[in-house]
Amino acid sequence: MSLLSVENLRLSFGGLTAVDGLTFSAGEAEIVSVIGPNGAGKTSVFNCVTGFYRPDSGRITLDGRRLTGLRPSAVAALGVARTFQNPRLFGELSVLDNVRAGSHLWLRQSVLDALLHTPRYRRSERECTEQANHWLDFVGLRGDRYGAARALPYGERRRTEIARALARRPRLLLLDEPAAGLNHGEKAEMLGLIRRIGELGVAVVLIEHDMGLVMEVSERVIVLNFGRKIAEGSPRDVRRNPAVIEAYLGGEIHA
Repeated sequence: MSLLSVENLRLSFGGLTAVDGLTFSAGEAEIVSVIGPNGAGKTSVFNCVTGFYRPDSGRITLDGRRLTGLRPSAVAALGVARTFQNPRLFGELSVLDNVRAGSHLWLRQSVLDALLHTPRYRRSERECTEQANHWLDFVGLRGDRYGAARALPYGERRRTEIARALARRPRLLLLDEPAAGLNHGEKAEMLGLIRRIGELGVAVVLIEHDMGLVMEVSERVIVLNFGRKIAEGSPRDVRRNPAVIEAYLGGEIHA
């Protein structure tokens, strides 16, 4: 069964159609890639799913619950997390506190608990820190966890943002170009990380331009061009699709 369902999604900005009747789905523990040339509407789709954009028409559901039209905070509370093309961290906060910030959706403490440092507050803070360290271990962060996040190398910032997203305990994780700016070795590690996230039972939908990673990690690939889906299928099928070759690369896709 589908966890995420997007049906006939349409979004326009003035006279520009960003998303044109898009339908796709993603199941639990499934890894789905969305590819296409720049301006194809990929990030606009993510913005609609997460509530940053309100689509003109269409329906988005998560496990049957409507996401369409909800605020980003409400979408996140239902189990959707995302990363961005450029990592968005709180630069002056420590790496650990950046990931701890992802725990706010499930923490069980009140303002009064925090002011009085009640036992519930102390237990909650301990659990929050333990979970943050767990997810930093999971993503393989090797840098200083107590230093400012702005001091991290670029690849480590990407890992930290993913750890923060996982700390929210999502059912659906949207990754916007997770391999962008990474070197060859870091890309290989990112591929392994995405697979491990899928093994947790989390549905992963990623936008990515690195075709090697897409073809290696994806169970299904969706191809957009000018906001419209032109192909969908296994990496093998998409790689050989003439419409994809013509519209996206102008030649053969090399994994």
